[in-house]
Amino acid sequence: MHIDETMNARLNLLPRERVPELWRAMPKAELHVHIEGTLEPEMTFALAKRNHVRLALSDVDSLRQACAFTNLQSFLDVYYASASVLRTEADFFDLASAYLARAAAEEVVRAEIFFDPQTHTARGVPFRVVMRGLERAAAHAEATLDISVGYIMCFLRHLSEEDAFAALAEAEPFIGGWPRLIGFGLDSSERDNPPSKFARVFARCRALGLHLVAHAGEEGPPAYIWEALDVLEVERVDHGVRCMEDGALVERLVRDRTPLTVCPLSNLRLCVVRDLADHNLDAMLAAGIRASVNSDDPAYFGGYVNQTFARVFDAKPSLGAREAYVLARNSLEGSFATAEQKAAWTTTLDRTVMAFTERF
Repeated sequence: MHIDETMNARLNLLPRERVPELWRAMPKAELHVHIEGTLEPEMTFALAKRNHVRLALSDVDSLRQACAFTNLQSFLDVYYASASVLRTEADFFDLASAYLARAAAEEVVRAEIFFDPQTHTARGVPFRVVMRGLERAAAHAEATLDISVGYIMCFLRHLSEEDAFAALAEAEPFIGGWPRLIGFGLDSSERDNPPSKFARVFARCRALGLHLVAHAGEEGPPAYIWEALDVLEVERVDHGVRCMEDGALVERLVRDRTPLTVCPLSNLRLCVVRDLADHNLDAMLAAGIRASVNSDDPAYFGGYVNQTFARVFDAKPSLGAREAYVLARNSLEGSFATAEQKAAWTTTLDRTVMAFTERF
């Protein structure tokens, strides 16, 4: 990203120990967060009690202890079991409201939130119940907080494309009526479930005119990122950290300015990297990739957006004020908000940085 000389000079003057104050103050977007992954243990057990759901784990502490994951699948096993407490419109309203309040408090001005209807419809919870709760929470947050909200419906890739078509059929009557339903995505177990498995359903989604994204290149190889781009024709890649293994792919991502929604704490907790010091976020930024920092499933991975920034910057001495600014700007520009919204947010971002740094 090109940064003008005045901004660059200001960022270079900021002592590194003051950088945490900067990224806490900066407006930013969260582009990779699963609403089911914001279900904190306390809310899990509160909803279990409210809905008379019996959980295998007995209390909050045992659920936290179960979050010592060895890979993506070990996480998903706990994730889907916890999601079973979500039954009513009120449950989804409470869940999304809690996340949006926390996000707004961390200067997230735009949240583009994944949700997995198949996780719920398989248990007999109608799509309309899920969406109504989420929509009400977003409307309330937009009316009371400084935050803009969009929802991205994801297909579970460990299920068949036929199941995805069935989920899409449930969603189609609501497209247009709920303007915050802005796109379609692909998530769940990546291994042995390439993006091309969902080529036909994404072609149908493309015809519906909403945005397209997909998880690719987390546990899966760089070839999955190519498939997401060329077969599914996504506008944004979720995760994508394995792109650095393929020079031609890096060149393409930089040339096309494709946003990558990177989730370092997720990568750590799911053993994609052994240590945050080994994460390639700094290399991605140095290569010119439009990466942003996101929390993914913060109730399970140990941090929302600002905590993610804190831990990554602590582990990576090469990251400083310039990188914090670039990450925030990438998140805003990589969102699916209107051009007017993005221009206003980036102006606020620049003013925030200039005001913060003018004393140095």
